Amino acid sequence: MTIDMSVPGSSGLLNAVGKRNMKFFSNGYVLALTGAAGIGGFLFGYDTGVISGALLYIRDDFPAVRDNYFLQETIVSMALVGAMLGAAGGGWINDAYGRKKSTLFADLMFALGSLVMCAAGGPYILILGRLLVGLGIGVASVTAPVYIAEAAPSEIRGGLVSTNVLMITGGQFFSYLINLGFTEVPGTWRWMLGVAAVPAIVQFVLMLFLPESPRWLYWKFLLQDDKAQAIAVLEKIYDSDRLEEEVELLASSSMHEFQSDNTGSYLDVFRSKELRLAFFAGAGLQAFQQFTGINTVMYYSPTIVQMAGFPSNKLALLLSLIVAAMNAAGTIVGIYLIDRCGRRRLALTSLFGVVISLVILAMAFILQSSSSICMAAANGNCQGMLGWFAVAGLALYIAFFSPGMGPVPWAVNSEIYPEAYRGMCGGMSATVNWISNLIVAQTFLSIVGLLGTGVTFLIIAGIGVLAFIFVALYVPETKGLSFEQVEQLWKERAWGSSDNSQSLLGAAP
Repeated sequence: MTIDMSVPGSSGLLNAVGKRNMKFFSNGYVLALTGAAGIGGFLFGYDTGVISGALLYIRDDFPAVRDNYFLQETIVSMALVGAMLGAAGGGWINDAYGRKKSTLFADLMFALGSLVMCAAGGPYILILGRLLVGLGIGVASVTAPVYIAEAAPSEIRGGLVSTNVLMITGGQFFSYLINLGFTEVPGTWRWMLGVAAVPAIVQFVLMLFLPESPRWLYWKFLLQDDKAQAIAVLEKIYDSDRLEEEVELLASSSMHEFQSDNTGSYLDVFRSKELRLAFFAGAGLQAFQQFTGINTVMYYSPTIVQMAGFPSNKLALLLSLIVAAMNAAGTIVGIYLIDRCGRRRLALTSLFGVVISLVILAMAFILQSSSSICMAAANGNCQGMLGWFAVAGLALYIAFFSPGMGPVPWAVNSEIYPEAYRGMCGGMSATVNWISNLIVAQTFLSIVGLLGTGVTFLIIAGIGVLAFIFVALYVPETKGLSFEQVEQLWKERAWGSSDNSQSLLGAAP
């Protein structure tokens, strides 16, 4: 088939929708790319979740760790520090060397870090291993959503990117199972931390045989007029009629950026009004994902359960495993809904439910702390009832958060930036996510100690209200839009007219 490679002159091309009716399971090649890329998300979830159980046994093996809370916190949080560094640098690696090489680099960090931790003879080598794994997490958190989004048809892009979030939540759930499975095995924590090298090696081998992102290939090789590799990948995704439309859209977008003398500078993100608006929306979503409390729940769910009046470690761990399973199940619901309801509506509905459930949690703890209320109750089992009320609020929180604010920030950030800045802006936005994650993880228990559990959850509920307002005002709907249509959307928001002649990199007012 011969494809017209010229740049379309008609401005109506960006409004063309073509025959966009591909179903989620209709193309095995796209699903294979998504599954292979999603292993990075699985490792992301596993390595952030496994340390909660492994730390119990690390303390037994290393007396210096057992008696030093700072060392314990450092072992846990060093992966987050590495993730911040990996996300910040991963955006540049993505744009300079491509999505495939970025994934291979992340796998090397995952495998090396896991093996270093497995063989660690002391806490400081263990911390080094956590840093290396964190670098892999940071790069993977940027690369996997972008790689999937750039290979995905627009009508199922949200669901496919959300599959990566399912892999993250599945990795967290699997890490809890591994923690339970290795509790009686000699070298317990070494197996828990070292087993992550296996999926990293599997993904590395798979990626050697998989193609680079077609959009990155097309944009990168525009100067050399060598776009055959990109079209070869697209031919495996689209039928002949749709293929021509997709290539024309890609040619139009890539040539526009090339003619704009686009060098992908970080300063451009703040010079260009369109990029500023897009980054504000994307980074804001990532920050609110963390500040509305998800990793408070995921990192501290056993502690929250015990705060609610259930002192048994076994019951706390069991309920935490159920919370992780609900998080994964809710993400599956999000995969189904995100391309049907849209990103914006799903996020708003999610946040509404999150605020309600946080208020329920807060009231349960506030009432529980008021002994006079329980003494006045006819039922002597008041504390137990309020404890289960708190657990119900926790379950309701996960039920609302996981389908919406779990996948939506990652999906939106994979599609709202132009090609030359997709890795860079995605990396910056992911860095905001990891910084917010670290702030929440390091302050939650301190705030609880200072203000009380109930008041702390009320504060998080207030942040949820601010997040709702932010999404309503600043996050546009991108459901079903091509990358080129999303770019046009930001131009209209920035300049007030779809007919303006301002380029994406034009000077901001």
